[in-house]
Amino acid sequence: MGWLSAPNARIAAGERAVCNWDEDAVTLAVEAARTCLAGSPAPGSLVLASTTLPFSDRSNATLVATALDLPAATETADLGGTLRAATTALAQACRRADGVHTLVVGADAREARPGSPEEMEFGAAAVALLVAPGTHAVGGPVLAEVRASTHHAADFVDHYRMHGEAFDYAFEERWVRDEGIAKLLPATIERALAAAGIGAGEVQHCVLPVAAAAAQRVVRATGLERAQLTDAQRLTCGDAGVAQPLVMLAAALEAANPGDNILLVGFGQGVDVLVLRVPRDAKPARHRPLQAALARRHEEASYTRYLSHRGLLAVDFGKRAERDNRSAASVMWRKSRQVTGFVGGRCSACQTVQYPKTHVCVNPACRAQDTQEDFRLAELSGRVKSFTEDWQAYAPRPPAVYGNIEFAGGGNLLMEIADAEAGEMKVDTPVRFVFRIKDVDPLRAFRRYFWKATRA
Repeated sequence: MGWLSAPNARIAAGERAVCNWDEDAVTLAVEAARTCLAGSPAPGSLVLASTTLPFSDRSNATLVATALDLPAATETADLGGTLRAATTALAQACRRADGVHTLVVGADAREARPGSPEEMEFGAAAVALLVAPGTHAVGGPVLAEVRASTHHAADFVDHYRMHGEAFDYAFEERWVRDEGIAKLLPATIERALAAAGIGAGEVQHCVLPVAAAAAQRVVRATGLERAQLTDAQRLTCGDAGVAQPLVMLAAALEAANPGDNILLVGFGQGVDVLVLRVPRDAKPARHRPLQAALARRHEEASYTRYLSHRGLLAVDFGKRAERDNRSAASVMWRKSRQVTGFVGGRCSACQTVQYPKTHVCVNPACRAQDTQEDFRLAELSGRVKSFTEDWQAYAPRPPAVYGNIEFAGGGNLLMEIADAEAGEMKVDTPVRFVFRIKDVDPLRAFRRYFWKATRA
């Protein structure tokens, strides 16, 4: 789109994260939550913060909890309406008085009008944090402790998106910087530092999810010059909306040393400020989830294919795309653990794994009845036993790639293979499993989800 304006050509640098056709805020949230919960007990509460949730009247958080196969007693809540929804959810989770552990997930996949400044800036991402009120960690070491949080509610409109609209409307950057950021953030930051009992000079890392020039102005106004401004990841991910403060917090945690203080800001029709401290006895982080996620990038080389995936370019997929994708609500409900939670069965007599779970073991040497125990397949690895690249079947990203996948724990399943270009797949390719959009019913405006294989 460089032909449209000189600024487009001038700022076209770096890269940003976008969704494949089968990804959205829900699938991003599931992937982030799986990484976060690895090796940890199930939380008692899950809060999903986003401004781009696919369903306006369906609990997206409950869908995420079902995909994670969390207990039915899990408390779930959707939070949105502002880009500081994730920082608000984090502050609220830390203040819980009942001791319930909360999984806070911030996820956003905002759309941008082709040729707009937002198209050059917006990225898609999700971050999950496991919050344990008090001082006791669950399933691992404490990454950071929240020392204080302060808030300021202000109906300052820097941008907005009316219900039913696809794109944000943004006001002038100078107006936002001078009247919003420069006047609302400093006082809230100062109150947060006072509540935490520290001075600006004791802050080592500053997470400011605003434009670089505005961030520098806030730093000067609050005496935070000694703090390191956390990289906004704008050249590797882009502005991830609700998830942006948590993306930057993840970067700060990966760079922080034991005893460091981190100032975290959320901005959007008000301000959230949290002061965090890395425990003095914390060990340097070896696993770096943010860097690992960026390293798993899969480059999209076609601009028109990107536009098609986001519904911004109408493409004629031919008559094979003309089919009715009506979903059976009764089957979705009865088979929800199998379909959404990806739970199969394992025979208690012979240990044979199968999907779907049935009353009779599929092992010809066993054939035992009613011996199938629930067995979650999502966290297993697998390999491609055989595959097909189908250029005749309808696929939003041709060709349709599917194959016979063998699970590391035993068992086989014919599955779609996601994120695969033509000619890339080979027999014995190691795979992992991801929660994705299965298909879309345009007549009834409904999305179905299932698990797919992707290269490990």
